[in-house]
Amino acid sequence: MLISAVVPCYNEEKVIEMTYRELSSALSGITDDYEMIFVNDGSRDGTLAVLKEKADADSHVKYISFSRNFGKESAMLAGLRYSSGDYTVIMDADLQHPPELIAEMLAYGRQGYDQVIAQRDRAGEKKIGSFFARWYYRLVDRLTDVELVDGIGDFRLLSRKALNALLTMNEYNRFSKGLFSWIGFREKIISYQNRTRAAGESKWSFRALVRYGVDGVLSFNNKPLRFCFFIGAFAIILSLLYLVFLFLSIVFKGIDLPGYFTTIFTICLFGGVQLISIGIIGEYVGRIYYEVKRRPHYLVDESNFESDNHSAK
Repeated sequence: MLISAVVPCYNEEKVIEMTYRELSSALSGITDDYEMIFVNDGSRDGTLAVLKEKADADSHVKYISFSRNFGKESAMLAGLRYSSGDYTVIMDADLQHPPELIAEMLAYGRQGYDQVIAQRDRAGEKKIGSFFARWYYRLVDRLTDVELVDGIGDFRLLSRKALNALLTMNEYNRFSKGLFSWIGFREKIISYQNRTRAAGESKWSFRALVRYGVDGVLSFNNKPLRFCFFIGAFAIILSLLYLVFLFLSIVFKGIDLPGYFTTIFTICLFGGVQLISIGIIGEYVGRIYYEVKRRPHYLVDESNFESDNHSAK
């Protein structure tokens, strides 16, 4: 198999037909030796029915259907595990990732690049969303031990070497953007113009984006734990300075009645520091908790792969 395309799907009934047509056209224009792997991540609409229909009509179509919704990270991992191509492309099902770029990506892959990465601009995005996205990438890039670039997501081509490297990392709490950067290898970045969804609605709520952002910060560094140490040290220094101030005040002005504001301020300050520190430590402990359970990343309910040895991974 020359090239495999991995497409995670969650409630994409309105767009999956269009995605299939454009992706099939793009791949068949390159080679006859390809496969399209659609991963149904527990969709509640008719996504699976459409995928089955396409698989019956086109032997290039493969589908994997989870027993429930496990999340995009698990869907991508499943598709990568099932992929048999010399090159594998990961793309979204909503056509915000243009399939016509695959030919250019494959051309660079054949030149020896192990990761050909598509970087989008932010033309046409809402200003407030674009603003927060840029600041998120700046913050995460400073806090993590891997490089994350604004506009670079999961849309990329991987060589078999890069793919095998990714599959050696079996952590439960996955943050693929960081994993892609962590493995390294030769990279080539190509740019494309931002596109809106062809149909349907975004599955990313504000809460989900915040949770994903926290995962990105905590998955590749221990700097938040160091932050707890430094803020604790700062609080101790601040309290010592305050004690010196009180001592000098007593020496030069005598004993004064302690103020209500000072007491409440001190309690709130150090209580806040403690709660923040415990919360950060708790996030790391929670991730350790899930890692040691060694539960599978996903459970496959059904697929049309002839030999399915990946049903619980």
